Amino acid sequence: MIASAETFRCKPDVLFQEVSGEIVLLDLVSERYFGLNSTGARVWQGLSEGRTTEEIISGLAKEFDVSGAQLDQDVNELLEELMQAGLIESA
Repeated sequence: MIASAETFRCKPDVLFQEVSGEIVLLDLVSERYFGLNSTGARVWQGLSEGRTTEEIISGLAKEFDVSGAQLDQDVNELLEELMQAGLIESA
């Protein structure tokens, strides 16, 4: 489980572009593309702005009608996937 006060940063060798409310990522090291839906895009934007996990989840809670526990779980799962893919790192 990721600590709520933890901060991550997007790796410098990952390019990203918003396309119709979604984010397309290109990992220059692996030369792989990744796509994030609109919710994932909000998480990525929070990461790129240097927000903590808690701040990202708090912001999403104001935008979406979902339980705090579910939101916490979903964001943590996404962050784990991004870390495993080598797209983000602990700041």
